[in-house]
Amino acid sequence: MSILRKLATSTAATMKLDSAVAKALALDPSNASVSSVGGGCSAASAYKITAKDSDKQYFMKLASGKEAETMFEGEFASLNAIHNAVSNLCPAAFGHGRLADTPSKSFLVTDFLDMSFRRGSGGSSAPSLASKMAKLHTTPAPIPEGYDRPMFGFPATTCCGDTPQPNDYRSSWAEFYAENRLRFILRFAEQNNGKDSQLNKQVNTIIDKVVPRLIGDDHLNGGQGVTPVVVHGDLWSGNASKGSIGNHTEVQDIVFDPSAVYAHNEFELGIMNMFGGFGSSFFKEYQQLCPPTEPKGEYDDRVQLYELYHHLNHYALFGGSYRSGATRIMKSLIAKYGGDKNEL
Repeated sequence: MSILRKLATSTAATMKLDSAVAKALALDPSNASVSSVGGGCSAASAYKITAKDSDKQYFMKLASGKEAETMFEGEFASLNAIHNAVSNLCPAAFGHGRLADTPSKSFLVTDFLDMSFRRGSGGSSAPSLASKMAKLHTTPAPIPEGYDRPMFGFPATTCCGDTPQPNDYRSSWAEFYAENRLRFILRFAEQNNGKDSQLNKQVNTIIDKVVPRLIGDDHLNGGQGVTPVVVHGDLWSGNASKGSIGNHTEVQDIVFDPSAVYAHNEFELGIMNMFGGFGSSFFKEYQQLCPPTEPKGEYDDRVQLYELYHHLNHYALFGGSYRSGATRIMKSLIAKYGGDKNEL
């Protein structure tokens, strides 16, 4: 659900740099140019900011409404959480908030991404996407303020597509996934599409029986559980590309438009598996650097369990055939781990 596209060319349209954005970037508005760039979507418009004295470039998104303010706050925190762990994987974010001159609009400013390169273009000596993602997924999450250890969750609401996800901290990964993802998205889907008794029954069986059996804290890694790491959260192939960040000229694998959370690293793989586009060579290299969680024999089923959330989210947002994808996964997992065929 990317709102960032190839930013290869700028249009002739220009605008004055808003003072709130200038403050976030520590720029003199009179010494900066702002031009619209190709890309964006109906929800946001995209711009390139250039500092005239240094030629340093930034990327800015603008959108209206409270939803945009929430989305940009989450994306700001997401980009910086990823950037702090692996600095050459995504752009850094410099600010977000309401425009000073047009308070009904919100902004997000980041490093500029030049993606005017073919996705498969080579020649770079930079680390591969697989190695960067493995580094991201083996870097323990920071300890949140007020806690004494890393937690599952995130300090801001993040949006997966248009879905605002609750990320209040929990010490248990199984509890976080059950409550903050599955039970939440069931309520959101019923809010958007109406009550569905069969879907409700299946999701609750997954929460009550499959989640503790497959990803319970006393089950993973021989009862040691998993360490929270930052995940992108919405990593389909449309949110990964080749490009250069900021004023760096090296073309490398990058990601953008994240919906981050401190989670089990394998949660990332659910949406990657759902839409494909990363290939066997990616996963071979990734797993050499970041091996599957024990028990390895249940790896494929865990990825299916994590993919389920994204089918439910797409059903909540778009309805239609995504419901059948969700029920297919649930029937398979309940048959294997639910213990009661009547729950199907």
